[in-house]
Amino acid sequence: METNEFSATVHLHAERLRRGALQIVPENGLEQKLMKSEQTGKPLRIKLGLDPTAPDIHLGFAVVLRKLRQFQDLGHQVVIIIGDYTALIGDPSGKSVTRPMLSEEEILANGATYVDQLTRILDRDRTEIRFNSEWLGKLNFAELVRLTSKVTVARILERDDFAKRLAAHQPISLHELLYPLAQAYDSVCIAADVEMGGQDQMFNILAGRDLQEKEGMDAQIGMFMPLLVGLDGVKKMSKSLGNYVAIGDSPDVMFGKLLSISDSMMRDYFVLCTDVPLAEINTLLAEAESGVTNPKVVKSRLAREIIALYHDKPAADAAEAEWNRIHSAGEAPVDMPDVTVPADSAKDGRVWVCKLLIVAGLAKSNGDARRLVEQGGVSLNGAKIADPGAELPLDGLNDAVLRVGARRYVRLHLV
Repeated sequence: METNEFSATVHLHAERLRRGALQIVPENGLEQKLMKSEQTGKPLRIKLGLDPTAPDIHLGFAVVLRKLRQFQDLGHQVVIIIGDYTALIGDPSGKSVTRPMLSEEEILANGATYVDQLTRILDRDRTEIRFNSEWLGKLNFAELVRLTSKVTVARILERDDFAKRLAAHQPISLHELLYPLAQAYDSVCIAADVEMGGQDQMFNILAGRDLQEKEGMDAQIGMFMPLLVGLDGVKKMSKSLGNYVAIGDSPDVMFGKLLSISDSMMRDYFVLCTDVPLAEINTLLAEAESGVTNPKVVKSRLAREIIALYHDKPAADAAEAEWNRIHSAGEAPVDMPDVTVPADSAKDGRVWVCKLLIVAGLAKSNGDARRLVEQGGVSLNGAKIADPGAELPLDGLNDAVLRVGARRYVRLHLV
């Protein structure tokens, strides 16, 4: 291959990998690493460290995993570090208090779950799974002291979270100060060329660069991906906040959730969660903004692209058809939960609508049920119920469809 053609290929690979990245440190480091890999024929080692504390993968977490897969598709090796040893410490990044330490049993269980789920996105043949107890657990005290001599206390206390806690006179335990060093030592032990992470991991990843240099190694580059905003449009996607789309969600559930995002969020979801070319994304969004195309049509395309990645194209098309059937034609879904309504729910052959909603699991309390009815979100067999005091004939409820909001349906059965 001619030199110019060689350089052009590396540049194209670098551009593909830069897509969606917030920052690369140093800025020209990615292209230099790729060039060296091409020249030597040696794949890059791409590191992602995970403390196994939340083993369910959603689209936000999939952002970094998809970037790792792009490296793999270009022939590089991904190294996943399951932090079974560092999880005993607990990463203090972004925390205002000391994080609780996990038990060894919790760590092993979560780690095993991660390994199973990662291969839904990553190429298993190009994925090396390592547990950092392999090397951290073997360090004796003298070796630990040698490592700590390479990092100053002043440097560690530059971290925003530590500085804020120090200024607020909040305690910082000595073991927390060792966390960045432990993560940095992971990079030394696996000879990482690139370390992936969110911007909250910048200090730890740059510590890895520093330690590699002090150990006489080529320093890794840091590649930082953005945090995907969740369905609420405010906070990062998180299972604990309930604003997430899990990659294991059914196609119908994924479609409904993705159509609920705001128009302003579509660009980030297209760029970070799909493989649609950037030029095409720009065209789609420009047409939606100008009114040439209905934004719902573009959002449907987004949902189909994402569903096809984690299921397949027929499943994505079927999910769209089902959504349209329910929401455009006003029909009930084919599959919905069955709920039994006990006879003692009724009084004089009639059941209060708020009590029915609670029995059906569609409301948590009488007050919650009243609000749902008053907001116009409750219907029975397609007929809206507007009065929160309404009493419904019990004998008319068998095999009826009760609906709350846009997506919650149940079929009622009498017992």
